[in-house]
Amino acid sequence: MTSLIPAAKLSALSPGQGTAVEVAGYRLALFRQGDRVYALDEACPHAEGPLSQGEVEGATVYCPWHGWAFDLASGRCRQGAHVRSYPTEVRGDDVYVALTS
Repeated sequence: MTSLIPAAKLSALSPGQGTAVEVAGYRLALFRQGDRVYALDEACPHAEGPLSQGEVEGATVYCPWHGWAFDLASGRCRQGAHVRSYPTEVRGDDVYVALTS
């Protein structure tokens, strides 16, 4: 079952930067691009680096510890290890994340 859970306010997310949040026990990194928000697992699978602190270039976030590159939409990594991505929905100023239980 999938449920939408409030995660953040759109106005609190800075475009082109990550924000760490905890939603229903999940540690997530949120990334705003315009009015769209992407959600990935917060920890890089390589060494648990905080992806929310990574540099964002276009549709890619780079882990701040070792530079692994993750696609914001899919969580796929050029180095072969991936993080989970989560669907998001923006309603007004509210950002929701879809979590599967």
